[in-house]
Amino acid sequence: MRPDVEDLLLARAARSQVVGRLPSLTAGVVQGDALSWWVGRGSIDGTPAGPEPDADTQYRIGSITKTFVAVLVMRLRDEGRISLDDELERYVPGTPFGTRTVAQLLAQAGGVPAEPPEPWWERTPGPAWPEFLERLRGESPVLAGGSRFHYSNVGFALLGRAIEEVRKSGWADCVRREVLEPLSMTRTTTRPEAPAACGLAVHPWADVVLPEPEHDAGAMAPAGQLWSTLTDLARYAQVFLGQAPDVLDPATVELMAQPGVVDARPTGWNAYGLGLQVHAGEDNATVVGHSGSMPGFLASFLVDRAQRTASVVLANGTAGLDGMIGRDLLRIVREHEPAVPQEWRPMSALPPDLEIAGPWFWGPTPLAVRFRSVDTLEIVPLGASGRAAVFRRQDGRWVGLDGYYAGEVLQARRDADGALTHLVVATFVLTRDPYQPHDVQPGGVVPPGWRPLP
Repeated sequence: MRPDVEDLLLARAARSQVVGRLPSLTAGVVQGDALSWWVGRGSIDGTPAGPEPDADTQYRIGSITKTFVAVLVMRLRDEGRISLDDELERYVPGTPFGTRTVAQLLAQAGGVPAEPPEPWWERTPGPAWPEFLERLRGESPVLAGGSRFHYSNVGFALLGRAIEEVRKSGWADCVRREVLEPLSMTRTTTRPEAPAACGLAVHPWADVVLPEPEHDAGAMAPAGQLWSTLTDLARYAQVFLGQAPDVLDPATVELMAQPGVVDARPTGWNAYGLGLQVHAGEDNATVVGHSGSMPGFLASFLVDRAQRTASVVLANGTAGLDGMIGRDLLRIVREHEPAVPQEWRPMSALPPDLEIAGPWFWGPTPLAVRFRSVDTLEIVPLGASGRAAVFRRQDGRWVGLDGYYAGEVLQARRDADGALTHLVVATFVLTRDPYQPHDVQPGGVVPPGWRPLP
């Protein structure tokens, strides 16, 4: 990374630590497959002469833990052992939320209460599952399932339990075996291991600190238990950059990163995918990841998939970390060291259905089908309007990945002699000429066809 870019990143991170009055802060940027820049500021124990953090200092990462839970659920989905449409009751019987689906819980749209029954779980030791289940029995949904975004820590505790029921193993053991070990994340644990930052609150009107309690959250642990470091989270970013297929299929990552449910707040609108927060920036850059917050700790983990970069920010303060620092670090890199696109090369094989490539018309609207690879194609508008879409070959069918046609199937239709005549997607007919041939057009074509105005 160039020295001038490092200076800009350092200034941004230092400003966040000072303005937020954070006892310590570490921040890093991932480019490609490596942590290319990092900085540590302040002291990890809150004392004026205390040790500064480094890239291997542990911080509690709070709700970034939820992304690990989501990865485990999606691995089970890819194995065919969990369906996103399945109701929770199938895996975790006896809760008041059994009709809520796996997808709704992942997308924070299950209408499940935000927090478990008192006391506040984030500052008190948590019960094991049997007692936790008893506490939940008196609860009820707060919103209709799938009706709107509603962030729920309880929902991810339930997903963690679902993983345990399917795997017949503790959720943390599953995280270790399926994510941490394959990525060599040796400094990510459920409880702190030295060197680790102390969880601290800073007095609002004086520069003095108060230690925050640290405990095992029990059944609520999947919502925010993990501790990690800059180095380990840089490795974890490879999952969401599509560079760790042994951990999660890149196509599954794409599915997780799609904005599904709107998170509308007075400060602005964002979205939530399947276990991931999705942020659209003013410069049309979309980043995915998650923030984290536990008493004494704040964190940000964001990935810019288009630029193949990620930012990680960890701090040991209960409040004070500004919400834009992670996105600002990515913006600085995007503006001053943009990723160089991979070089273009011809496909290594010929698509068996190459004849569907080229110009088509939906009614009078000109479009084009273009192959990106043997198994990926896109529909591109050729004029001022038209629906763009990307399709992937799945089990011999072209399935839409985004936009209006997400999940829809693009079909090539042929005549009795096997000659290609038109394409159909979601009942829309695409033909080589506008509204021709007339016999495949829904509703037909009024004779004599195209004509000048009188």
